Amino acid sequence: MRMRENTSAYTDSKRIESTKILASLKIPVACFLAVYVLSATAAVAPSERQKNAGAITEIQAVLHAQQDAWNRGDIDGFMNGYARARSTVFVSEDAVRRGWENVRERYLKKYSDRAKMGLLTFSDLEITLVSADAAVVLGHWKLKRTQDRPHGRFTLIFRKTADGWRIVHDHTSAAAPTQ
Repeated sequence: MRMRENTSAYTDSKRIESTKILASLKIPVACFLAVYVLSATAAVAPSERQKNAGAITEIQAVLHAQQDAWNRGDIDGFMNGYARARSTVFVSEDAVRRGWENVRERYLKKYSDRAKMGLLTFSDLEITLVSADAAVVLGHWKLKRTQDRPHGRFTLIFRKTADGWRIVHDHTSAAAPTQ
């Protein structure tokens, strides 16, 4: 009987010692795991940032090309920024136009000569990637014309298509004319 008590006491002391050792390892193990996870994330993050930066640069290039085409009086060049699809949507002036051709016709009708087109400037661009093939762009547009200076805001949805990043949805509003 005495032997059992000693064995039990020995086992209990080993358990206590094991528990102390495990407790003393918790912090170093937790630190190791944290460093491991962070370094794995850091290794992936630059590649993801590069992809995002590439997409943002491509979207900026589309908008820059649109602005340049507009300022040359080239509405067809401007329209290259839109997806050539029936599903392309343009919302403005309390009207919804569907389809690339309908959007193009609206621009041709509303801006039938260089004086009406003026010089276009895009600014205050905020580009948010929502997935690998979709982005939302918020921005400001301004026309400089002889008789006025219309301006407003736009929200664009871009999709990565076989032709590159293209606008699939455009909601543009004009600010009230200044007097």
